[in-house]
Amino acid sequence: MLKQGVTVYTQTPGGEAWLERYHRRRPHFCCLLGFTTTGLIEGVSAAGKTPQDRRYTALADAEFLINGPQPNPRYPLPPLISGVSPAVIARALVQALEIPVTLFNTGLPEAPNVPAIDLGGKPADCLSTGQALPLDIVKQLWNQGLIWGERLAQPDSYLILSECVVGGTATALALLTALGIDAQQKVNSSHPQCNHDQKWRLVQEGLSQAPDLSSPLHCVAALGDPMQIAAAGMALGAAGRGGVLLAGGTQMLAVYALMRALAQDLDLTPDWGQIAVGTTPWVAKDPTGDTVGLARLVGPVPLLAAPLNFAQSPYPQLRVYEEGFVKEGVGAGGLAVAAALCRDWGPERIQSAVEALLDRYQMSDIRYQ
Repeated sequence: MLKQGVTVYTQTPGGEAWLERYHRRRPHFCCLLGFTTTGLIEGVSAAGKTPQDRRYTALADAEFLINGPQPNPRYPLPPLISGVSPAVIARALVQALEIPVTLFNTGLPEAPNVPAIDLGGKPADCLSTGQALPLDIVKQLWNQGLIWGERLAQPDSYLILSECVVGGTATALALLTALGIDAQQKVNSSHPQCNHDQKWRLVQEGLSQAPDLSSPLHCVAALGDPMQIAAAGMALGAAGRGGVLLAGGTQMLAVYALMRALAQDLDLTPDWGQIAVGTTPWVAKDPTGDTVGLARLVGPVPLLAAPLNFAQSPYPQLRVYEEGFVKEGVGAGGLAVAAALCRDWGPERIQSAVEALLDRYQMSDIRYQ
């Protein structure tokens, strides 16, 4: 079902109502930056060719999102196996739509080179350890998320909550499984063919090592990453005052599942009708996962897919998105939903904005592929 150029894949009446409510409203874009050493495992992610590249992906994407292409960035966009970082899409759209941006450091190896609010988190250890984060850090991120969600939410507007966590689809699978959701074979990946078996082996190892899965907070501490709990807190804090668009695929569906579990565990009553998940069509229609099926499993949340299509782009690094590379990240899908809502932009106008950025800043002179 199409509404304002956006496809509603699940919970059609709720999704259409959400889109109608926020048509012509300007959002506030938040990107939650995090890190897990899960992302350094060979083959687990295509968001950087080497482990060293992937260690700095979130820092590079954050710098690019705020500054755009620069001749000598502190953290250059890492070379990918194929394609270009979704930060390019995100930067083009926040700039063209004049959307305010706030970055949050939920737990990075180093401080970002651009302004970011530090939530007092830390990078997560590999989910296979079963002890990814200290419980006190998880509680800190939960509380800070609630505070900032309440602070940033505005009536008659919505927050776009996005993420940048390399290896985050693996921690999403782990968290979903710990919460009792059968997500095996359903998650997505930055690879054209999802590495389901590798992810599942890591999850099984982590589950066998986890000391305590008795509550949602303990599940995050055992198997999650710092973005997940901060985003869940922020969304639950905001949903009482304004709208929330969880911008991403598998990772944000895991955040939504975590929100449902926390609300039940802590007897919270947010306005669930204020919340939707917005992603790219490359995630929604990924033949190597089951995003729509997963959305139906995690709860009654509208899954929206943005009007994005780069099949006719002259840039090969954009065309490979149509082949299943990269797919999503840095809120690219959510921002394309916002472009449709704010300006009634379709895929051609969005493509034009992204290509204009590549042209304007002579991206061939910047380190990217």
